[in-house]
Amino acid sequence: MKVIQNPQPKDWNTILERPTKTVDAIERTVNQIFDAVKRNGDNAVATYTKQFDNVSLESIFVSDKEIEKGISLVSDELKNAIEVAKNNIEKFHRAQKTEKVVVETTTGVQCWQEKKPITKVGLYIPGGTAPLFSTVLMLAIPAQIAGCKEIVLCSPPDKNGKINPAILYAATLCGVTRIFKVGGIQAIAAMTFGTESVPKVSKIFGPGNQFVTVAKQIATKYGVAIDMPAGPSELLVVADVSANASFVASDLLSQAEHGTDSQVVLVSDSIALIESVENEIQKQLLALPRKEIAAKALENSKMILMEDENAALNLINAYAPEHLIIATRNDNYFVDNIENAGSVFIGNYTPESAGDYASGTNHTLPTNGFSKAYSGVNLDSFLKSITYQKISKEGLQNIGKSIEIMAAAEGLQAHKNAVSIRLKNIK
Repeated sequence: MKVIQNPQPKDWNTILERPTKTVDAIERTVNQIFDAVKRNGDNAVATYTKQFDNVSLESIFVSDKEIEKGISLVSDELKNAIEVAKNNIEKFHRAQKTEKVVVETTTGVQCWQEKKPITKVGLYIPGGTAPLFSTVLMLAIPAQIAGCKEIVLCSPPDKNGKINPAILYAATLCGVTRIFKVGGIQAIAAMTFGTESVPKVSKIFGPGNQFVTVAKQIATKYGVAIDMPAGPSELLVVADVSANASFVASDLLSQAEHGTDSQVVLVSDSIALIESVENEIQKQLLALPRKEIAAKALENSKMILMEDENAALNLINAYAPEHLIIATRNDNYFVDNIENAGSVFIGNYTPESAGDYASGTNHTLPTNGFSKAYSGVNLDSFLKSITYQKISKEGLQNIGKSIEIMAAAEGLQAHKNAVSIRLKNIK
């Protein structure tokens, strides 16, 4: 990791650039695959599955028999761990339910808002180098709590044409209605347009690599909503001498091992801590099964000495990390003043891994600086708010004149007439 000392604000954008490919090159590939899937449906999906996943499938639909067989391969120990995580995630997301909001804005004018589930949602679960069954929990649980009628899951098959058994177990546990062996851009395209097998959905959820992220953004051009642009994983740790260097190193590596395009950043006011963390990273890296992936990600990563606390805060808000760990003597300063972060982890004993798996918060979060404007996935992500109003004769008399004046001022005579005719009828 490159060490940078007290960079000036004018240099922050350059220093904090994400290791992403040019969008233009990715878009060309995405558009080509989208066009093929739109025209040729399952045949195009099969072609790209063969090309990208090196497997030919008789059917992309996962049958009940396949699910049953897959679940039988999951150890009781893992099943129990998944259930612990499921219970905590359910508790946190059920607590996000809100009641109907009813307000009489003027005598005789009643307005209210109710939340309704999105009927049909699509979940994308990465399966490449790390089959993320935990993401099934993060997406399917709030979808089920929200009351979505159809929960479609797509995940890439392995070299044997199978989906990881833990993904199948988590999906069954959390109410997924249909599972398909489709990954990458072709999965997003299939859920966008619908194919002979895969249904068209109204909103697509889930993280992925840069190609999946751009594919989701392209999907919005075809009337399909998405949760957020969630791309390669990233973490920023702000720590001082009160932090444990081995803890910090383990957190940085936990995100670096996600993928070669992941990025981790350490911000500290102590060069001694930076050096200690660097040493710990080298020790811990050697023992990791995915050390080559983590090492590549570390090439995209930075350790930044920021001796001024306020400047450090401003840099963090400028970066807008997906995950933010705060391990300082003055945690509250950062907690109270952070504006841009997907999810925040506070104190030496709050590893980012807790949020990834079992604390209860959602791990599907905005990356690439999008936490400046986007929230992570939550219960409301699977709901839409509908507003209602009911106006009595008295109510229309109370606000009618204002409506007429405003409609006339905008030159919309029919709008005015819709009120005037009613007021005349009342009189």
